[in-house]
Amino acid sequence: MSSTGSHRAPTLAVIGGGQLARMMAQPAIALGLPLRLLAEAEGVSAAQVIPDHLVGDYTDLPTLRKITDGAAVVTFDHEHVPTAHLHALADDGVAVRPGPEALVHAQDKAVMRRRLAELDVPCPRNAVVTSTADVEAFGLPCVLKTTRGGYDGKGVWVVRAPEEAQVAFDTAAAAGVQVLAEELIDFRRELSALVARAPSGQAAAYPVVTSTQLDGICHEVIAPAPDLAPALAGQAQEIALRVAGALDVTGILAVELFETTDGRILVNELAMRPHNTGHWTQDGAVTSQFENHLRAVMDLPLGSPAPRERWTVMVNILGGPTDSGHLYDGLPHAMARDPHLRVHLYGKDLRPGRKVGHVNAYGDDLDDCLERARHAAAWFRGDLGNESE
Repeated sequence: MSSTGSHRAPTLAVIGGGQLARMMAQPAIALGLPLRLLAEAEGVSAAQVIPDHLVGDYTDLPTLRKITDGAAVVTFDHEHVPTAHLHALADDGVAVRPGPEALVHAQDKAVMRRRLAELDVPCPRNAVVTSTADVEAFGLPCVLKTTRGGYDGKGVWVVRAPEEAQVAFDTAAAAGVQVLAEELIDFRRELSALVARAPSGQAAAYPVVTSTQLDGICHEVIAPAPDLAPALAGQAQEIALRVAGALDVTGILAVELFETTDGRILVNELAMRPHNTGHWTQDGAVTSQFENHLRAVMDLPLGSPAPRERWTVMVNILGGPTDSGHLYDGLPHAMARDPHLRVHLYGKDLRPGRKVGHVNAYGDDLDDCLERARHAAAWFRGDLGNESE
């Protein structure tokens, strides 16, 4: 890899070739920021749009050193790069953003829970468990999670009887990780507080949103969360800003929360990268999460997180059970029916349940936004393909 020329903007290396890296490319073009990508395979989502890319293994340190050679900064599409490798890159003089000391809290749920407890951040009751007897002692029903590696509902089990816990221990043992038990929360809905933070300490907080999960996968996001008490919204943003500062996060931090039925909020998960619950910002905010992530990791002044419209609804397009044809085939219908709709496709092969795109609808009427976004996403999935208008 050649080093950055003296008359070019500094190069940003991105590890991971998924849709998050793909969606960093558009604001990078607008900012004149060269991206260099480490992709898992040729033709993956981000590799289709970032010409300067290398195919390789993100767990291999020599490969990471090759992709970051001559780059000013390295950032991530996912949280799975080994912590020791991130320290090595930092020792090489590469600005790792977010840094390994921050990122470990998104990589390891047990580490995250211990640190959040130190910060007096409200969380579900939790404990690391090593046996079914520990799970019984913790209390049933509960939620078991592998401490590393889980996402989109993987590595998470709701356990109501002791014998149901064994699959979690078997999975964790095979991966060489621990099991975390958490209380099963009676929650009204899930919320997400998204903030961007630069190395200078400048931070920007987006409106708190609500998300709906389907089979453990984010299905729908409403921005801002309807009927959220201002005090709770403020508390959620304060928690996200405090966590970002205390952990020295650089870039986007998504704090996923439960709003309990008795009016509290509890932190569920942390993600230190652009996040599915922030995809609405591409069309519904003055500055998208992807642009603010780039601004933050390059230590540029952050853009406004203010909403452009009263409501924005994001609905994911998931691969259906009988995928045939191409998502492109859905564009004529979706665009003709709703000229204000915004469609984002990821260039991925269709597989059942796989995130392959999303749609954003925005406006003054929430019910109208919901109907438009849901209809379009269902059409792309093929759920409405045989209906007449």
